[in-house]
Amino acid sequence: MQTDIDPRHLIGRKAYDRNGTRIGTIDEVYLDDATGVPEWAAIRTGLFSRDAFVPLEPSELIDGALHVPFERTLIKDAPDFGVGRHLSPEQELQLYHHYGLDVGSPPPLPDRDFGKLAGQEEHT
Repeated sequence: MQTDIDPRHLIGRKAYDRNGTRIGTIDEVYLDDATGVPEWAAIRTGLFSRDAFVPLEPSELIDGALHVPFERTLIKDAPDFGVGRHLSPEQELQLYHHYGLDVGSPPPLPDRDFGKLAGQEEHT
């Protein structure tokens, strides 16, 4: 999705699934803790006004509406963490897995010298 869009301008917009079926209305937008980039949208769905989290990265804003590239049933079955609270890294991981999205690998550990290599003797 375009990252230059102000997340406040997403709230209240309609959201549609991959087939063009209306999912609901964007209730909240969640930013990445490290980058501040909009990462998730909570969409108010259906009769019981449940919020479903959808990833913004593969989604597109077209003609003022969010088009999410997943089936409505998958979106409605997303884990429900409630809105108005911070998403923990574990919750985000659950959402990535739910949508079958790749999660970036953790950064490699720093290369450190933990001692001598086996078989090498110290010369004094």
